[in-house]
Amino acid sequence: MGLGISLSTLLAQIAAFVILLVILYFFAYKPVLKMLDERARKIKESIDEVQKVKDQASQTEEEFKKKMESASKEGQEVISKAMRTGEEARKRAQEEAKQEAQALVEKARVEIQRERSETIGELRQEFADLTIVAAEKVIGKSLDKETHRQIIDKVLDESA
Repeated sequence: MGLGISLSTLLAQIAAFVILLVILYFFAYKPVLKMLDERARKIKESIDEVQKVKDQASQTEEEFKKKMESASKEGQEVISKAMRTGEEARKRAQEEAKQEAQALVEKARVEIQRERSETIGELRQEFADLTIVAAEKVIGKSLDKETHRQIIDKVLDESA
């Protein structure tokens, strides 16, 4: 044997190598492959779960944006409604103040007219009394006051 290889040793080594391969295949290679497959499955599940969470986060963000837009629109509507209500209240208050002022002016007119009528009545009464007193002094005798008053009222009415 020129190369230092003996056939029996070579066959024993080949048999040992094949036995080692069979043992490693059943006890090491299959469990390692199974572990690698399990790990690949877990990684795939994790990636799928991350994608689901990412999609859910994106969906939640879209819903949040929609709700914010809706809330903003509602807020604008509330502000607009409050402004309209305030404007209406201001107009109502102005109208009520205007009506109240007109009522006060009308009340003042009525009061002035009443006072004027009373004053004119009092002046007529005093004028009539003064005229009767003056006529008595001029004539020297007393006239019937009621007759004299009727004459004075007639003269005043004709001159008015």
